[in-house]
Amino acid sequence: MNLKSRLSPKNETIRMIHTDENLCESISEQIISWLPSMPREYVVVCVGTDRSTGDALGPLTGMYLAEKRLKHMTIYGTLHDPVHATNLQEYITLIKQQHKNPFIIAIDACLGKTSSVGQIIACVGALKPGAALNKALPPIGDIHITGVVNISGFMEYSVLQNTRLSIVVEMARKIASILESVDQQMTASYHSPAIVLPQVREKTL
Repeated sequence: MNLKSRLSPKNETIRMIHTDENLCESISEQIISWLPSMPREYVVVCVGTDRSTGDALGPLTGMYLAEKRLKHMTIYGTLHDPVHATNLQEYITLIKQQHKNPFIIAIDACLGKTSSVGQIIACVGALKPGAALNKALPPIGDIHITGVVNISGFMEYSVLQNTRLSIVVEMARKIASILESVDQQMTASYHSPAIVLPQVREKTL
């Protein structure tokens, strides 16, 4: 789970409420503008755990993406095989081994102001997972997408545990739809099907 920085470079961030009817079109267009001019291997890393309602945004998004069978993106992190605090470094190592110069899109939940709850935020730059819970985890991603699932500032772990599942599910579906739209707009000369493999042995949190 990630804590958003309040300072982001101009034109390198887009944020919209998840119920906005223009959400998918607007954010997917922005992400397309951030992609490299030359085709690369595209990897989506969905960070989080199914053991916390609020922090399940990433694994849920990964599950929905896997069901869509994307043509250009490889997916890591689902409800069955989550990418979380205790195995993130192993997945980073695995991705470097399996993909040559990948362009990584990282997905995670975050906490924010009351007025920001329900927003989906896409940014240029690496995700810093675990910051809200003071966990020192390696950054990941060339760009990242986060969903503000609840309020920050007090007892963050408890807040995550008591986040409503309904909003997390809705936001995960919307993020999956955004990335499906991006995948459909890609014009790479090859098709690299989405892959979900339990490559890293699960550890107890």
